[in-house]
Amino acid sequence: MDNVSNAVHYIFLAAAACFVIGLHLMNHPRTARRGNTLSAGAMAVAIAATFWLVADEGTISRTGWLVLGTGGLVGAALGLWAARGVRMTAMPQLVSLFNAVGGGAAALIAVNDLLQADDAALLGARVSLPGGLDIVIGAVTFSGSLIAAGKLQGVVSGAPVVFPGARLLNVLLPASFVAGTVWLVLAPDSRVALYGLVAVALLFGVTMVLPIGGADMPVVIALLNAFTGSAVAMAGFVLDETALIIAGMLVSASGGILTKLMADAMNRSVANIVIGGFGTGDSAPAAAGSGAPVQVRSVSADDVAIQLAYARKVIFVPGYGLAAAQAQHELGDLAKLLTDHGVDVSYAVHPVAGRMPGHMNVLLAEANVPYPQLKEMDDVNPEFAQADVALVIGANDVTNPVARKPGNAISGMPILDVDKARSIVVIKRSMGHGYAGIDNELYTNPKTGMFFSDAKKGLGELKAAVGEFVG
Repeated sequence: MDNVSNAVHYIFLAAAACFVIGLHLMNHPRTARRGNTLSAGAMAVAIAATFWLVADEGTISRTGWLVLGTGGLVGAALGLWAARGVRMTAMPQLVSLFNAVGGGAAALIAVNDLLQADDAALLGARVSLPGGLDIVIGAVTFSGSLIAAGKLQGVVSGAPVVFPGARLLNVLLPASFVAGTVWLVLAPDSRVALYGLVAVALLFGVTMVLPIGGADMPVVIALLNAFTGSAVAMAGFVLDETALIIAGMLVSASGGILTKLMADAMNRSVANIVIGGFGTGDSAPAAAGSGAPVQVRSVSADDVAIQLAYARKVIFVPGYGLAAAQAQHELGDLAKLLTDHGVDVSYAVHPVAGRMPGHMNVLLAEANVPYPQLKEMDDVNPEFAQADVALVIGANDVTNPVARKPGNAISGMPILDVDKARSIVVIKRSMGHGYAGIDNELYTNPKTGMFFSDAKKGLGELKAAVGEFVG
């Protein structure tokens, strides 16, 4: 049994390492599919190893095996159905739900261990302290992730939801975590301390995420992912499982790094994220513009096709509208047509284009876009001044020049310098706002032509029109 236990521990460690490597590979279009396969395979191996360890211990009854097998099959079926059936635009919501499941499961491990202890009063700080931390982090992740998913889905308002005393409550609740955890350490058999800690943590998860504006949601997703890893690591301390500790910390560390990168991309402070005071800004968000009717220049497919066909350099700027229309293949076809015609084509990918990190990279990888054509914000921004045409497909907040002005929801956020191109074309269904809820000054720029259309239909029309000029 010891040999089996040791072998399984090494398998867990290897699976955790492969999972994290897979996540890293998914950051790049060339290796995204391999990364996805590696991560999924690592989790499958870890599950198989768990069943092996449980079987070797010989303590599970037939009923227990039936419950485990049924739960595994149902969970796998639901996961497969959700992952295959969800639209790419809804992937952030699915990730938030997965975070909720992971955090909630980790918290339940600590709750169960404390409730099932033969003599909870004799549990030392080595178990009760990480148990309390596990409950706090896991429960906050669970409720916070559900609210985040609701905001992304539109069930909960995407605007900051603030009520009188919200900031004071968000200070008092963490203080109660400390008091509750100390109480649990001193009296591990106290049901009041246990259930009170669970309730307060669940409440804080809600009050922490509600005040967060939609523009900051990519940062929230990364932060909650880091929380999930931390909760799993604490569960490892409770169960005295080294492999679980290491696996959880690997996920927590990678999520923490991603949070920092996303915070930098959104010009947000990680410290503000941790204390729950971000999303509403230092001042009330001000909408761009005076509210008076604005003048925009509408263009047709033929107008845009002429510009593209005779351009020397074109930069595509994909955004959420492209993802919503599932128009990545049409964009790839148009780009290939221009490339074959001798046009210098590239894609400007903002770190938080879409609704989550890597969203655009995955979409463009599906369309087999050549990797060298994908350029990150810092690399492509100096090139906009040399671009004959910048074609924006559904991107809004990440191209809004108002970010360079103080006093609004996206002030200071690094943006793509689309307004510096010689000519700008925006494919959009309407003049609607982006997720930050403010007007985009780019649309009223004299150099901008608005091509009002669904992204998929509009790109198809552009491809046909360009083909007539270069065919």
